[in-house]
Amino acid sequence: MTRLLIIGSLAGELGHAARIASARGAQLTQVEGVTPALERLRGAGADLILADAAHDLPWLLERLAEERIATPLIACGRNADADSVLRAIRAGAREFLPLPPEAELIAAMLQAVTAEHEAPVCRDPAMQALLARAGQLARAEASVLITGESGTGKEVLARHIHAASRRARGPFVALNCAVLPEALLESELFGHERGAFSGAVAARKGKFEQADRGTLLLDEIGEMDVRLQSKLLRAIQEREVDKLGGTQPVRVDVRILAATNRDLAAEVRAGRFREDLYFRLNVVQLRIPPLRERAGDILPLAEHFAARYAAANGLPARPLSPAATARLMAHPWPGNVRELENALHRAVLLATSPEIGADAIELGSAPAEAQADAPMPEATAPAHPIAALVGRRMEEVERELILETLGRCLGNRTRAAEILGISIRTLRNKLAEYRGQGVAVPLAPGQLPESWRVA
Repeated sequence: MTRLLIIGSLAGELGHAARIASARGAQLTQVEGVTPALERLRGAGADLILADAAHDLPWLLERLAEERIATPLIACGRNADADSVLRAIRAGAREFLPLPPEAELIAAMLQAVTAEHEAPVCRDPAMQALLARAGQLARAEASVLITGESGTGKEVLARHIHAASRRARGPFVALNCAVLPEALLESELFGHERGAFSGAVAARKGKFEQADRGTLLLDEIGEMDVRLQSKLLRAIQEREVDKLGGTQPVRVDVRILAATNRDLAAEVRAGRFREDLYFRLNVVQLRIPPLRERAGDILPLAEHFAARYAAANGLPARPLSPAATARLMAHPWPGNVRELENALHRAVLLATSPEIGADAIELGSAPAEAQADAPMPEATAPAHPIAALVGRRMEEVERELILETLGRCLGNRTRAAEILGISIRTLRNKLAEYRGQGVAVPLAPGQLPESWRVA
């Protein structure tokens, strides 16, 4: 469940946006201004902020940056508020939500922050066996390592384990270890005391404290810096955290779930992951098979997503045509469940007949079988393709390789980093560099298009 903080009055259009978010499973907290919002974020935290652009959002964003609070903020306003929204965007606001709000935009924003809290949809025997094992482990307190390719639904499974556990009444807190730099990640995990660093004007609880008596999911754990791994190991072993600038440890009661798309055993052998932490996290391992290995789930998931996005967009529920079904079953789904979800979301919006036809199913690449059957182009490829690169700058070749790989992965940065053999942090820094050069970068799954931002 997304913890959503609303800054502003609920009497008007922002209140309507809040009700839409609540209907989609968000847990709401509301404050009237930026000062109480900052106090709330220092204590209980939040996953996402929806803020009226009429408030001093640049001031709040500056305080959040100083105190290393990485909660994304979305500025809300009408076209008449464009100047205020633009200042917020320039100060660091993640997105702009135009008012009056559209349900589809809010759904996309919530999905971009966290997976929806719902039971996994499955019919394939392999996935049913996995869920049975997960249910058996849910009542225990042992740490669980969830592995699988990007987009297979690792966070959905983690939420399922939490919901079936004795900690279900407690909080479920997720932290993606790949998206934050080391210094910010340390503060997010363990919290800090007032004066711990420049800008730390008040004490703040970290994710461990926020998840007390509940479950903490450490997503993309393989991306964590080795120095932080040592501090994490101590927190798990001793059940206490050392806050930045703190004088004594703080006791916590947290169950740890970790998720990764990396082979952590190989990372241990390469010296990039601590062996003792690996064994501490890997008490039990659950591997989610890729979608291509559980074909029995493709149609149930497709029908589920079609129904969900029809309801979210106020459209009639429509069945999949036989041709659309055949197209879905023939695709290899390199992006796994996330790619399938995006495809069905598009199909619901594009379909014009009583059924969702094959023409509405837009896929990133043709199935392998179709590619094999496709006629060869008349022009023959050069005998030595590398010769075409001679005379070009290394930076240009690297940029084209990164962007082409990201495009082939449908904007999935984790998967692209895997293929390129680089860390997701390196990829993120490269993409930021390209944006600074005015280069268009493929969108990540759930990321809103640039056309929705204030120019």
